[in-house]
Amino acid sequence: MTVDETYSALVAREKGDGVVLAAEERNVSELPSGELTIAVHYSSVNYKDALAVTPRGGVVREYPIIPGIDLAGEVVASDHSGFTPGDLVLAHGYDIGVSRDGGYAELTRVPADWAVKLTDMSPREAATIGTAGFTAALSVAALLDNGVTPDSGPVLVTGATGGVGSVGVDLLAGLGFDVVASTGKSNAHGLLRELGAARVIGRLPEDPDAKPRPLGRSEWAAAVDCVGGATLAHVLSTMRYDGVVAASGLTGGPGLNTTVLPFILRGVRLLGIDSVQLGIERRRDMWVRLQTDLRPKHLELITNEVAARDVSDVLGTIIKGRVTGRTVVQIQGGF
Repeated sequence: MTVDETYSALVAREKGDGVVLAAEERNVSELPSGELTIAVHYSSVNYKDALAVTPRGGVVREYPIIPGIDLAGEVVASDHSGFTPGDLVLAHGYDIGVSRDGGYAELTRVPADWAVKLTDMSPREAATIGTAGFTAALSVAALLDNGVTPDSGPVLVTGATGGVGSVGVDLLAGLGFDVVASTGKSNAHGLLRELGAARVIGRLPEDPDAKPRPLGRSEWAAAVDCVGGATLAHVLSTMRYDGVVAASGLTGGPGLNTTVLPFILRGVRLLGIDSVQLGIERRRDMWVRLQTDLRPKHLELITNEVAARDVSDVLGTIIKGRVTGRTVVQIQGGF
């Protein structure tokens, strides 16, 4: 595959009090640094991508920038012995799409030690899983590493219609867990059951204005929390003895109004899940699992596809919590 002198990209620029995302033609001389030049086939839509085009969104350090924290495609030039042109690769996390140009471009460069080879997965599937699915896999693996098994009892997934939550439900159900999915979207109950949820419940806590209880009724053997805030506080207070919570989200707010009682009276363990700065070897190991034993079984059920030229509309809805599942962005041929 040859590299043209110019390429199309969606560039976010500050304009007055707002941020405008528009397609532009760029020269290869403007590519970021890195040993791998990649023809991007697919990216995806994440909450952080929406924040990147939101005024004072808090994730972009300096504009202009090409958003897109996920990218998957083909190596077209390599200055690293571990990669050759034609390799299919994925890159996400680190500074991609927040302090250096990301995946909403036909061409980009990344450091070789940020890239993951795809051996048994297409760029489209990899981008669909993306940061959200990777975070879900890290969460599920953390539960497994801490001794949680299908015999332990019900596993709660909060924010279950989001990217992390929906893939989490799929992965846990595929491993034989009794999955309880929590969501505020009543029209998504059928989808969550198709993904394998044994039971679907509403948002937690049921009364968001109620004073948090230090300890509630023991219900969950484990939980994947994608919400944070009052939801995480409620989850912690309703864990069973020796329960494990993997927490990765803050759509419900960064605050956590809780007590030490779940930890010292029930032995609850709270595990923080980060997919941004995770070391490359652990990252690559997890992607091997995502292509084997932790491969989502129902990814197409939660996948929506949009062309790059239409991604602005989706970014406007995900920031309002109106997107279900994962949205993959067609970059090659999408402009």
